[in-house]
Amino acid sequence: MFSQATFNFLDELAANNARAWFEANQTRYEALVREPALTFIAAMAPELEKFAPQFRAEPRRTGGSLMRVHRDTRFARDKRPYKTNIGIQFRHEAGKDVHAPGFYLHIATDGCFFGAGCWHPESAILAGIRARITDHPERWFAVRDDEQFAAHWTLAGESLTRPPRGYAVDHPAIDDIKRKDFIALAPLSFAEATDVDLTRLAAQRFAAAAPLMAFLCEAQGVAY
Repeated sequence: MFSQATFNFLDELAANNARAWFEANQTRYEALVREPALTFIAAMAPELEKFAPQFRAEPRRTGGSLMRVHRDTRFARDKRPYKTNIGIQFRHEAGKDVHAPGFYLHIATDGCFFGAGCWHPESAILAGIRARITDHPERWFAVRDDEQFAAHWTLAGESLTRPPRGYAVDHPAIDDIKRKDFIALAPLSFAEATDVDLTRLAAQRFAAAAPLMAFLCEAQGVAY
């Protein structure tokens, strides 16, 4: 699927992040980035069905699990037009964008990793997650401290410096209630990212994050 040539192309794109260069190298992008990504996505579909049947692996050229290569520069100071990483999200079937619960694969020359959870959830969803942790801290701790999960995954993302308004400072889960992101990351080495068993490894890592995903889905009132 992914190869050294994939990473070489991403390095070249970083050094030549302009439309003229990309258009001249469109064929290489297709062969070295898009096609390997779509192959991986297709291979993950039957794997997700085993432990996360509500999450979709959609190997479409646009609008599927492969995130677009074009950057949204409308409100950004950085006007470089292209992303220099490969982002793949297996989103919940009820989700509409990257903020929905999802499993994630990040491929880049400066580091690769797996992700799981909700990144920058909208305010109503964030409030629902916080309320569920507040009402069921023992369930949250069981998810967060699950041995199989903690063996590979680490909670990450942004947090508030102070507790959200209306939440007790001394709540046993206050440090987690302060989170603005409910995501976890698992490392992925270059050797693993280019290995023929990447699909198997991804399935193993994502399955270990199933308790977190189930908790987040329950907080949003959708089936896991």
